[in-house]
Amino acid sequence: MPKVLISDKMSPLAEKTFKDAGVEVDYKPGLDKDELLKIIGIYDGLAVRSSTKVTPKVLAAAPNLKVIGRAGIGVDNIDVPAATNSGVVVMNTPFGNSITTAEHAIAMMMALARQIPQANASTHAGKWEKSKFMGVELTGKTLGLIGCGNIGSVVAERALGLKMKVIAFDPFLAPERAADLGVTKAELDDVFAKADIITLHTPLTDQTRGVVGVEAFKKMKDGVRIVNCARGGLVDEAALLEALNSGKVAGAALDVFEVEPATENPLFGHENVICTPHLGASTTEAQVNVALQVAEQMADYLLTGAVTNALNMPSVSAEDAPKLQPYMKLAEEIGGFAGQLTEHGLKRIVIEYEGHVATLNTKPLTAVVLEGLLSPLMDSVNMVNAPVIAKDRGIQVTEVKHDREGDYHTGIKLTVETEKRTRTVSGTLFADRSPRIVEVGGVRLEAELAPNMLYVVNDDKPGFIGALGSLLGYNGVNIATFALGRRIEGEEAVALVAVDQPLKDIVLDQVAALAHVRQAKRLSFNGRV
Repeated sequence: MPKVLISDKMSPLAEKTFKDAGVEVDYKPGLDKDELLKIIGIYDGLAVRSSTKVTPKVLAAAPNLKVIGRAGIGVDNIDVPAATNSGVVVMNTPFGNSITTAEHAIAMMMALARQIPQANASTHAGKWEKSKFMGVELTGKTLGLIGCGNIGSVVAERALGLKMKVIAFDPFLAPERAADLGVTKAELDDVFAKADIITLHTPLTDQTRGVVGVEAFKKMKDGVRIVNCARGGLVDEAALLEALNSGKVAGAALDVFEVEPATENPLFGHENVICTPHLGASTTEAQVNVALQVAEQMADYLLTGAVTNALNMPSVSAEDAPKLQPYMKLAEEIGGFAGQLTEHGLKRIVIEYEGHVATLNTKPLTAVVLEGLLSPLMDSVNMVNAPVIAKDRGIQVTEVKHDREGDYHTGIKLTVETEKRTRTVSGTLFADRSPRIVEVGGVRLEAELAPNMLYVVNDDKPGFIGALGSLLGYNGVNIATFALGRRIEGEEAVALVAVDQPLKDIVLDQVAALAHVRQAKRLSFNGRV
């Protein structure tokens, strides 16, 4: 009988669900690090919320561990790459607390508009400061959403019910989906310029970290209000404090912080700031939902091998796994490559399989391509839910198989159509079954992807390669590999450069400023599959 440890506080229904399914379970919330290390070795599964930190040290002490289940969305407390390396499946429950988190954002917005916490404290103190707390109406105001996915779309629906105007920035929000929701799709700068209240509903990534910062505040209306119930780090707290003190921002409501637990913060005590201790998912209903879901998912996996909402394991049968595994890696890299370059709303995706791969079960490969494509700007995307997310957002996905062989005996080609451009990325497997990118946007090249890369589109002019290499060398950036390709002599060229460490922003800006550069992007490939 499989054995599971529940190491964080969770609804009693989780324990009951495990037992009813035939899984032995121990409920031991509040274990410290040393206690967890002593006992984790006997368990097949570990169910957690956000308190338990699943580190490489914990994984090393857990030779029998097969699955980690997170009752909730975020897996910041779980070292997913380390779990993958240890052969441990990591699951989450991405849809269990969407309504609860959205409602908390609406509650924070209303409290901010009417200064309810401040008025409450004043009245409890025996003061009657009726004239001090002059609020604003939400009716007719413009709400700007940064992120309009699972949670953001619920916020939009609630805000429209309050007779607000809603504009949304989300690169993956299809125009048709925006129309269905009743929101106006906008560029990020337009959201900053037009919104009376801005609320964030996006994951914390390299691209979204500090998205609301010094430059963003300069573009906003005077008296704007900020709500963040998503992730700490999306809002630059130092810049927010300055904007509050200057009066640029009339108020802020924060449920998340750059450092948590947030026992102290420069924003604490500010008269125009409302704070809650990461309560977005803290309702009875949400906790029951995620507890039930994580127990059901883990029990199914331990007893039958069924995989649901796994972040690091494709849903593939035992028979297909050996055949598909190298193609899984290729599909992930192609999707991730295109996803990191995509900056506008997706309309249509075409995935073509040519040669040997076309004879295999390509459904999981398509799911992995979509996962890689959608992951850079979306939270908790995996190969199980990626096709559903694409469908819900009105993104047309087409799969095409060609039995013929092209330039290579086998290959995958991804065509991504956005609102502003169409881009293609193609890859193949070499003789050692290692994946290679062989075409980007019609430019042929041969590149093996690495954890840290620089992508440059430039005019094909003499001296450019030397200038780029010199710039990187001057900044102490060591080049591992350098792949080049061009369409026609003197026209567009592409460089894919693998470097030994992540590029700093200042270096990326310098590359972008070089003569003849059209585009410079920092790429990263972590190898989840």
